[in-house]
Amino acid sequence: MATTEKKELSNHAIVCGCGIVGQRIVDILKENNIDFVIIELDQEKARVLKDRGYRVVVGDATQSSVLKGASIETAKAVAVVMDNDAKNLFAVLTARDLNKSVFIATRANDDFLREKLSEAGADYVIMPQKSASKEIIKELGIK
Repeated sequence: MATTEKKELSNHAIVCGCGIVGQRIVDILKENNIDFVIIELDQEKARVLKDRGYRVVVGDATQSSVLKGASIETAKAVAVVMDNDAKNLFAVLTARDLNKSVFIATRANDDFLREKLSEAGADYVIMPQKSASKEIIKELGIK
């Protein structure tokens, strides 16, 4: 990412982790013409995303320098959707420390972590397995 590009970036979204959930978020952001930066640790995946024309910061979203490389200071929202609960927690803590007003949404795999993520500064925590289970039960017509 060029320095001038970084300075011009504001009021954007940051997507930490571009697995299945992260890729869907990226698709929706793109469909809605919302500026975003992807932070991806996997270098090969990052290369593919860059080849598609996306802004990508290669690195670990738990590190301040990486979040700063994605212009966390001027971001409007951060989606922390890595496949590792501990990394999600540290990324939320770091993002909140660097930008007190950014909206942070993340995922959790259990109730204990959900509580910890909220305490760490996440504004919205979703539990994908729980949400999927509820939706399936609803579709089955079972209360």
